[in-house]
Amino acid sequence: MNPQELTGSVAIVTGAGRNIGRAIALELAAAGAAVIVNARSNHEETQGVVREIMTHGGTALAFLADVTDAQAVERMVAAATQRFGRINILVNNAALRVEIPFQDMTQADWRDALAVILDGAFNCIKAALPQLRASGVGAVVNIGGLSAHTGALNRAHVVTAKAGLVGLTRALAHDLAADDVTVNCVAPGLIDTARQPGLAEPAHHHIHRPLRGRRGAPDDIASVVRFLCGPGARYISGQTIHVNGGAFLS
Repeated sequence: MNPQELTGSVAIVTGAGRNIGRAIALELAAAGAAVIVNARSNHEETQGVVREIMTHGGTALAFLADVTDAQAVERMVAAATQRFGRINILVNNAALRVEIPFQDMTQADWRDALAVILDGAFNCIKAALPQLRASGVGAVVNIGGLSAHTGALNRAHVVTAKAGLVGLTRALAHDLAADDVTVNCVAPGLIDTARQPGLAEPAHHHIHRPLRGRRGAPDDIASVVRFLCGPGARYISGQTIHVNGGAFLS
């Protein structure tokens, strides 16, 4: 892989303050892209990722925006365009992963998951679309999940939303093909990530066993996203790429 294959590109990564989002932001920056590091409200985390990128000679901008707020997303896209002049790459990583038994799930719980995962992706793609089209090498990567393909206990809202991302990916691959914008989905498997205090490990993690004999790291996801955003993946669109060590074989 060319160590600077994304030089001149500009990427927005949502939910990039920690874990998989952080790893993706760092990986794209290592490939030469300028990165907008997005989170909903944690200024300290986004600034920390920006500092990491800049320490290694990269370029980054922190921007707090709730992806469920279309106007906030439009402001983020405008700030990125004003600062860097273009947007080539959009990675929709922001998500909610709270476990709730279906019988206890409220409509608000249901809507919260769909709003962040599906509405958030919709808002970001819509706002960035003019820039993605103008770039001639636009790439959208949606971050799905293993449970969207296997189901999972107490995650009906999240499973539904993540499965919706697969459908959105396939639909937009058709809609944006004429504009040379690729749209793909990366579905992580069992990945070792830091969880919020009091948040238990997902129940479905105890069911699946990776054939590789270990859990993945955020960097395993980030490297696939980097490839899909680069020049070697321009003939790949509408696909869901599973990164799970063989825990699920599609």
